[in-house]
Amino acid sequence: MKKSRIRALRIGAMAAAAFFLSTTLTLAQETTPATAPQSWDAALRNVDLQMRELRTIIEQMRAENEQSRAEMRELRQELQDTRKLLAPLAASTSASPSLSTPAGTGESSGIPVSSAAPASASGSQDASISAGAVDLGSRVQKLEESTQLLGAKINEQYQTKVETAGKYRARLSGIVLMNAFHNVGASDNFDLPDYARPVAAGDPAASFGATLRQTEIGLEIFGPNLAGAKSSANVQFDFAGGFPSTPNGVNFGMARMQTASLRLDWKSTSVIAGQDSLFFSPLSPTSFASLATPAFAYAGNLWGWTPQIRIEHRFDLPGQQSVTLQAGILDNLNWEAPYRQFYRSAQAGERSGRPAYAVRSAWSRPVFDHPLSFAVAGYYGRQDWSWDRYVDAWAGMTDWQIPIVRRLTLSGEFYRGRGAGGLGAGIGRAVLFGGDPTSASTSIRGLDSAGGWSQLKFQLTSKLELNGVFAEDDAFASDVRGFAVDANNSTILGRNRGALGNLIYRPRSDLLLSAEFRRLHSFPVYSNASTTNQINLAMGILF
Repeated sequence: MKKSRIRALRIGAMAAAAFFLSTTLTLAQETTPATAPQSWDAALRNVDLQMRELRTIIEQMRAENEQSRAEMRELRQELQDTRKLLAPLAASTSASPSLSTPAGTGESSGIPVSSAAPASASGSQDASISAGAVDLGSRVQKLEESTQLLGAKINEQYQTKVETAGKYRARLSGIVLMNAFHNVGASDNFDLPDYARPVAAGDPAASFGATLRQTEIGLEIFGPNLAGAKSSANVQFDFAGGFPSTPNGVNFGMARMQTASLRLDWKSTSVIAGQDSLFFSPLSPTSFASLATPAFAYAGNLWGWTPQIRIEHRFDLPGQQSVTLQAGILDNLNWEAPYRQFYRSAQAGERSGRPAYAVRSAWSRPVFDHPLSFAVAGYYGRQDWSWDRYVDAWAGMTDWQIPIVRRLTLSGEFYRGRGAGGLGAGIGRAVLFGGDPTSASTSIRGLDSAGGWSQLKFQLTSKLELNGVFAEDDAFASDVRGFAVDANNSTILGRNRGALGNLIYRPRSDLLLSAEFRRLHSFPVYSNASTTNQINLAMGILF
């Protein structure tokens, strides 16, 4: 094959020389006859010189061809070695372009320097050689692109690898979040208001501040398989655990554990144990102004990070439908403040000697690439307030997600319960005292309440979304009046109402900007209503 190509090159060169010679002779005949011999000699010398130059070019192209083949063989070997090293990462690189050697890059492939057709002019030969060089260059470029892609995948895997003392991998995640806010009115919490309060005498109505204490850090650990289940664990922290009593302590937010749980996941069943969010109230409004506590946590949005053990089972039905059943036991908390700083005492629910119980059933199917889901749930826990005073706390709730059109989704939750202050119900209050709370003869009553929230999400573009939320928690004032007085029950809120609107922009998947307006309107049973408004600007980088 190589000899035939070289023979073809020689034939082409001789043809080119003959063509040049005949042209030169023709021109020489048209000139003065006296100068013909000198013109012939010069033409022959030029032809000989061009033949030598053509041989030199051919030899250079042949050497370059051999060098390119050698480089291609080295690249292919490097690719094969890299593929062997990346075999454990096949799952994460399966979606990448094929890493196999492109067709036509085998050792038998060569650069076509001539064709099987009769010899043509030197211009055609140069074009053929140039086309072969371009073809080789494109193949080498493809190999280089594949190598760069592999390098990027290796770097990605290296970045997501967190070194651990054990052999199992871990993944770090979280968000660095800054909030700047302007308040008009007073509230229970300057930077994260949950309900409104009257402005104290002599205090200004407006205030401004900023915080980074809603920054969160999470760590997920992937453990071994056990009885066919994949094991994992995770822990989540923020810096909203309070403030040290030091100058400028408001900027030194204390680290606080939000959640920490362990999981065993089979194909259709999961077992979860740990401090986790309430599985029977899984949704919350979308807001980056409230991460330390979910938005409207005391205005109808049940929430809590509670120690629990639960089991989940998923049933797949025709038409991409699924049904999920969940049941679990929880630490029976009712949100009493700790009695001491370093030692723990049992709360009323824990003094009953029983855990709290909860169940949930949910149905879902995809619509417009979003989940359409409906769920119902129930909760029960008994509380012992000493001196044989018991309260049976309960709550029934429902939640929903409804894609109205492709870019518009309605979601929300509703609950009705009694004594469920440990879930944030009743604006965080579980019971009412008919007299002195420290007296054994004082009667108590579980607080009846109902509430919920609803959100309308409009996905304007793939990077920009608009959210509007309305929420309300109603502690039945008729149960309060005539039984509990404010002196024995602090400030009793009969109703807490909230609304917000926010715009969230994600120019990149790991960068977000948010602007939010929130209004809280709170109604104490024995005093006048109060309002507070907050404008919150947030910027966060996720990792």
